[in-house]
Amino acid sequence: MTEADATPIVFVHGTRFSAGQWSVQLAALRGEFPVAAIDLPGHGARSAQPWSLSTATDIIASAVDSLGRGPALVVRHSLGGYASLEFARRRPEQLRGLVLAGASASTCGPWATPYRWVAGLVPRIPADRLARWNDRLLRRLYPPEVVGATIRSGYAFHTLPAAWGDVLGRFDPGAMRHVTAPVLILNGEKDTVFRSGEADFARAHPHARVELIPRAGHLANFDDPQAFTDAVRRFARQIPRVG
Repeated sequence: MTEADATPIVFVHGTRFSAGQWSVQLAALRGEFPVAAIDLPGHGARSAQPWSLSTATDIIASAVDSLGRGPALVVRHSLGGYASLEFARRRPEQLRGLVLAGASASTCGPWATPYRWVAGLVPRIPADRLARWNDRLLRRLYPPEVVGATIRSGYAFHTLPAAWGDVLGRFDPGAMRHVTAPVLILNGEKDTVFRSGEADFARAHPHARVELIPRAGHLANFDDPQAFTDAVRRFARQIPRVG
């Protein structure tokens, strides 16, 4: 693959995290592909910005434009996955391919109940306490080179109720009809909640396939960074060249 052929890739983080979630993937892929990672509204460097799906879509679109290579492969995790389905609906001309990671569960109907409960509970717990819990958990589970950038960027607990309130009730497999680009549904094998609808999401798109990261959970890019990165790399190389 020549430099001119390389697929641009934009990474979109999950709930409460930031662009730092993708530090390992950016370091591994930037030698072959033009890459960028964004902070969604209310997260990371945009912590003070109010959340909205519309703003999230605009931020993703700006990141695609910033790479200057036309439509991009967008890699999304959890909340970022649902925001990117909205991006696919509103900006299909900017999408060359889509990786949905930990975001193939319906947010409609009974599935939404636990997340509404969590969104209501989070504001009742002091943010500094939640941050300490998250720091301890990440440090216990993962090496610093994997989660250091995430920890340094902090957490967006203050945005969680608005973000999930905006997503819940909005996305089910039918959202895939707005995606015209090839799709890789990339889940951790043990992420039983967020991969619960993966077969339905895959069937709803004519050019979607499912790939699992063995023994990984919801944070598959932390659980096995190399396997996650390799899956993204293979998919990026397989996407047809635009034009």
